[in-house]
Amino acid sequence: MDGFSSQRKLISFVCLIGGAILAIAGLGMAIGKTGNPLRGAAIILGVVAFFVGLYLFPTLKHHRSIVNIIFLFPLLFAFAVTVIIPLVLGIGYSFTNWDGIRVRGFVGLDNYIRMFKQPSFLWSILITFLFVVFNIIFVNLIAFLLALLCTSRIKGLGFFRASYFLPNLIGGIVLGYIWQFIFSSVVTKFTTALFDSRYSMLSETKTAFVAIVIVYIWQYAGYIMLIYITGLNTIPGDVLEASAIDGADAMQTLFSIKIPMIAPTITICTFLTLTSAFKQFDVNLALTNGTGSVASFFGNYLTNGTEMLALNIYSTAVINNEYAFGEAKAVLFFIILAIVSIVQVRISNKKEVEL
Repeated sequence: MDGFSSQRKLISFVCLIGGAILAIAGLGMAIGKTGNPLRGAAIILGVVAFFVGLYLFPTLKHHRSIVNIIFLFPLLFAFAVTVIIPLVLGIGYSFTNWDGIRVRGFVGLDNYIRMFKQPSFLWSILITFLFVVFNIIFVNLIAFLLALLCTSRIKGLGFFRASYFLPNLIGGIVLGYIWQFIFSSVVTKFTTALFDSRYSMLSETKTAFVAIVIVYIWQYAGYIMLIYITGLNTIPGDVLEASAIDGADAMQTLFSIKIPMIAPTITICTFLTLTSAFKQFDVNLALTNGTGSVASFFGNYLTNGTEMLALNIYSTAVINNEYAFGEAKAVLFFIILAIVSIVQVRISNKKEVEL
């Protein structure tokens, strides 16, 4: 037993040390751009050897924790590579004049000062907040009403649920082009026939913004509806039967029993709607591409009347090739979204207690 433990300890330490050295050497070759074709294999073999050594580490006290770390590592590694590291690098790049390939110099807060002096960016923030407010109200209201319909005793509930959820399965880009055709070709035929005027909602900034709201509600309400259906189905039938026996009508049951009992569901749906509306990009890009005239905003004429924040950041970085400036806008976007989300969840949690 002692010989086995000593042998296992030796193998463990060899794997740990050898794996770490091999992985570091591979990373060094990759960072140094040596062109060595073995650098990728060295990193992979080093990481595998390190975790084999960690698994064989001769300890019973921490063995379960070690196994948990090994199984969690792929997920944590992917999260770090795709979220944490890009976030940290993006914050760093926002203080430079990075051109997407290399950093040409440190500029400090110049990018942040410049963004607050850009009227088009401030306009994008304004209409994004308006878009979020409208969608939080209308998406949740329509989704809740649809959920009430789909939890009633009418026939064909499966058909209704599938029909309402179907738009959520269509990609935002495809959806935007479909509705662009509807607004530009189908609706105009009706306006021509009824009012003798070929009018499209996409022809004016205000109505184009309303069109984006309509498309978003049509796409997202079905998804939120399913969450509300789940919440309504968790209400105990005994409570509803007791309220009916006590003489409560449908409206009293709705406002005094159903809504208070699905308060956590309302919090979840509000949070999902808020974060999704803030990050709206694909429908905005496909439907209007952010175009639209604004006669005067802080004394400036704007041509991005329907361009929301995510699309503005994309246009700055990719279209205008100002990656560092776009990074600065993205950092501000992250801060705004984080603050608004935290405040919304805290307020909703307090409301849950009151209900």
